Amino acid sequence: MAKLKTVRIEASADDKFKVAVTTGDRTFYVDQQIKVGGTDAGASPMDHLFASLAGCIATTARIMATQKQIILNGMDIKVEGSLDTHVIYGKSTEGRPGVTGIQVSVGLDSSMSEIEQREFLEELRSRCPVWDTISAATPISLTTQ
Repeated sequence: MAKLKTVRIEASADDKFKVAVTTGDRTFYVDQQIKVGGTDAGASPMDHLFASLAGCIATTARIMATQKQIILNGMDIKVEGSLDTHVIYGKSTEGRPGVTGIQVSVGLDSSMSEIEQREFLEELRSRCPVWDTISAATPISLTTQ
């Protein structure tokens, strides 16, 4: 039986690129660099997406390590991808605006063997909700308020 948890944020954009995002009692900002017209008050949307993936990988790994009683001293996570800015800025209609692929590398500070680390990361991949959301064809609806 599934146990569903609803996640909700609210966001408000100013007359430039700055977006205030509220989740519970926390507010953070999404913005663009000054050189493209932003105020640099926060990381870009893609930075936040990649940070969400890295954060979810770390959180899921911590949950798994605790459940399996594995000593996990820490992790180094790198997330990278390339996107076509010509599509985003309307200079081209060829291709797509999203990244064409995401590369993730994880270094585990643990006494696990190489084989155990590979198995751990495979299970992690199958349990990480952000990984699943990004990699699956998750439906998104868009309406006006």
